[in-house]
Order: sequence, then C-alpha cells, then structure tokens
Amino acid sequence: MTLKQRTLGKDSPLTVSELGLGCMGMSEFYGTADEADAVATIHRALDLGVTFLDTADMYGPFTNERLVGKAIAGRRDEVVLATKFGNERNPDGSWVGINGRPEYVRAAAEASLQRLGVDHLDLYYQHRVDKAVPIEETVGAMAELVEAGKVRHLGLSEASAETIRRAHAVHAVTALQSEYSLFTRDLEDEILPVLRELGIGLVPYSPLGRGILTGRVDLGTEVGDARRQRFPRFQGEAYDANLELVAKVQELAESKGVTSGQLALAWVLAQGDDVAPIPGTKRVEYLEENVASAAVELTQDDLDALDKAVPAGAVQGARYADMSTIDR
Repeated sequence: MTLKQRTLGKDSPLTVSELGLGCMGMSEFYGTADEADAVATIHRALDLGVTFLDTADMYGPFTNERLVGKAIAGRRDEVVLATKFGNERNPDGSWVGINGRPEYVRAAAEASLQRLGVDHLDLYYQHRVDKAVPIEETVGAMAELVEAGKVRHLGLSEASAETIRRAHAVHAVTALQSEYSLFTRDLEDEILPVLRELGIGLVPYSPLGRGILTGRVDLGTEVGDARRQRFPRFQGEAYDANLELVAKVQELAESKGVTSGQLALAWVLAQGDDVAPIPGTKRVEYLEENVASAAVELTQDDLDALDKAVPAGAVQGARYADMSTIDR
C-alpha cells in the first residue's frame, strides 16, 4: 500500500506522511533496545513511505538523535525530520528541568543538528512549556532559527490553548504534538478547536495508549520498561480497569478482521486530515502492522461503537505520575 500525505499547518504548511514513526522507544523507557533492529525499523519505515520521523534530545539522553542520524544517513532527502528541546537532562540521564530560555534554545538546536548529522531540522518543537519563561521569548528564539535556515517549521508539545495562541502570534506554529488516542481525549474540549481556528496541525504521540491498546503489553517481561513506574494508568486497579476497555476494543477489531492496535490507529487517523499520529515501535513487524492501519476504513457506526466502548474520560489513572510539566 502507499501511504497518503497530510498537511500540518496553514500559515507554515508542512507535508508529512499520514503516519509517522516515534523513535523514543528505540533508546529508552520501553525496555531494552537493539541498535541494529532500530536502524532496520527506520529503513523499513522509509521504504513503506513512513517518512515523518520523530525524536528528541532528551531520549537516551542524546543517543536517540545519534541513532536516527545514523539511520537516515544517505537518505536525508526522503525524511521529514522532527526533534525537540526543553526537557533538559545531564549526560548521565539525571533530570535538570524544563528550559525555555532563548540561549538554551539556540544551544540545543546546534547540538541536535550535530548529533543528527544534518544542516536543518524540518520541525522543531518545544518539548515542554517552561512556565518561568514567557512563551514569546522562547518562540522568538525559535523563530531566529527559522530565519537562519536551521529550522523550517516550529511546533509545541503539551501546550495549553492560551500558550498556543500566544506562541502563534509571535511566529506561525505548524504543529502541536500532544498525547491523543482513544484513551486520551482531553484535547477535544478546548485545544483541538483552537488548533483548527488557527490552522495548526496535530501530531498525536502515544496514539496506542503507550501500547496498551494493542492488547499485547506485558509489563513483567522486559527489563527497563518504565511504564508501570511512570504512568498511573499501568498501575493496580486502574490497569485492570483499563484492560477491560481494551478487551472491548479487541472485540470490535475482531469483527472487522483487524487488530485492536490497527483499529485504534484508524480511529486517530479518522479525526481529521490535519492529524498525523506517530506511533512508536522498535520492531519491523509492529511497524508493518501499524502501516496497515491506514487502509482500515471506519464507518460512522464504527466510530460510534468505539465511542461507546471507550467513552471520553473512561480511562482510569492520570497520564503521568507528575502532571506538573503539562501546560494546562
């Protein structure tokens, strides 16, 4: 199959593959990783038309950008490359904090360009909003990178409606990257309407609910999988209740002859042509399964059945144990 293209942003439009690839788990958080498998997965993604690749300086930290850079060497022209700054970490992985100071923006971008081995970034996100620095100052520094030719388009991640408006007034914002899936729909009330009003695209991360919507998550099998520690939705009674919701999605998926993960991704894709999810995986087989979701056609009856199976707000547990870095 051939993946379609979607356009993010109206004032600063960027054309991307309708499905992207989140590369974070290739380096950290979701268990052990193998560089050869990761590179093979990225190469297979490009061959399948998944050309929208997502990384960040804090993944690893720093190692994920080097991995992506290695994988796209010689194929840079095929790739829409997105990375992020703002979650500052030390080389040993320890946490420094959220940093949106202009001087840090400039230094972080230069470091990302070097690690990725490229001369420009197609999409550069502020990974988290620094509440101690006016968004106008941060985006002003990001805009300078556009003027210098080092960045083509600007994005925000997990920003509130007010922050999005203020940022967009300084420089056109092409995309917002925030968590969005059948399991996480809190964008729908206020943020999605603002994105559509301003002509800003949405790039959902964790469109499979951090894997739970695939029905294959086993938190006891892989060393280094941090989901049970970091995310209340994967803990105790909340996890058990959420698995019951997944079972309902699986039942609907079986009736359509697809996997629950494919049905969940198809639901995200059905939310609008300005939505380009970035499911993450480090394995070719799961990448190929995800790509096949783009061919799953959902009727209004299908969408209604999914809304009934997983009503907005039905998922138990907070998205993060510490929600203080989320701009709301």
